[in-house]
Amino acid sequence: MHNELTKKDIEKMQEEIEYRKIVVRKEALEDVKAARAHGDLSENFEYHAAKKVKNQNEGRIRYLERMIKTAVIVSDESADDEVGMNNTVEVFFEEDGMTEKYKIVTTVRGNSLEGLISTESPLGKALLGHKVDDRVYVEVNPGYGYYVIIKSIENTIDDGSDKLRSF
Repeated sequence: MHNELTKKDIEKMQEEIEYRKIVVRKEALEDVKAARAHGDLSENFEYHAAKKVKNQNEGRIRYLERMIKTAVIVSDESADDEVGMNNTVEVFFEEDGMTEKYKIVTTVRGNSLEGLISTESPLGKALLGHKVDDRVYVEVNPGYGYYVIIKSIENTIDDGSDKLRSF
């Protein structure tokens, strides 16, 4: 599986890897050593909890390294008048008469609760490349979809402040 990532996504992942290797790994190892010193490991909850935290950190490092290794770099540039990566788009949902704003991001930064939609989501896929006042059909599955109208497009600079999702 190849993940589509921008250069900024990869930079954020590398920063997280470095932080986890230098800071979190050291703290986790110290916690394991301290808990081990308390005696009988079979009934030592602190030891098991510290080992779990250490293992979760190592798993996250491996996950991020694998994501970077298998990534396909995508451009975050688009024409000024069309929807592209890192654009904030205001859309009108015809079905319910509501207007919402979303920022188009890569999969690892998608979080619909914060208004960040992935280019892989049905809405994200449908909006890419369209312009203001375009009526766009969003296909959710082969039997269902809905229409939206693009009200505005803001070219936003990717400052890297959007969080990467944890898995």
